[in-house]
Amino acid sequence: MNQAPTKTIGEKIPMTYNPEIHHRRSIRLKGYDYSEAGAYFVTVCVKDHTCLFGDLEQGEMKFNDAGNMVKTWWLSIPDKYQHAKLDEYTIMPNHFHGIINIVGADQCVCPDPSIYPKHFTEIKNKGEHIGSSLPKIIQWFKTMTTNEYISGINTHGWERFNGKLWQRNYYEHIIRNEKELQSIRKYIVNNPMQWELDTENPQNRKGTIQKNA
Repeated sequence: MNQAPTKTIGEKIPMTYNPEIHHRRSIRLKGYDYSEAGAYFVTVCVKDHTCLFGDLEQGEMKFNDAGNMVKTWWLSIPDKYQHAKLDEYTIMPNHFHGIINIVGADQCVCPDPSIYPKHFTEIKNKGEHIGSSLPKIIQWFKTMTTNEYISGINTHGWERFNGKLWQRNYYEHIIRNEKELQSIRKYIVNNPMQWELDTENPQNRKGTIQKNA
């Protein structure tokens, strides 16, 4: 799913999704219920933009043990929250992109429950993790990966991070239609091949690359 497509040397990679959208600081929509059915594009960044999860080689991400750990916990989300279905994703050296579908979304936001009466009844009866909001899901993902990363530092000598593994906030974008979904999927798949231009790449940020504590 998250493997980069092959390309010819010199070929220009299409970038149909505007990265300015997902790099804006997340601003929660006032009154919006993030536990409602919908499709969401999320980006979670490592604190200080430190590259902890591997390296890019010729447009392909080469995971280290920490990167594989992050991948494992992301793929475990549906085991914890049965209403969350995963779509395209990619793990970069210092950040993560993924699409989460809250079941019943059908690639639109907040469908009328009367259209899916049986489905919403099933969700209501499945337990405490059903209907959890998107922020709760992302917080669980950040907590689990942080705990295991700390264990990796202690037992395997993984590179230390500065205070917290992840940035305090995360970026989210509500996917409103099929066209936008396909565009964001393409952006995610192409992201590893755009690392040299990525604003999260420490070499493209002002100042020197920050050292871990």
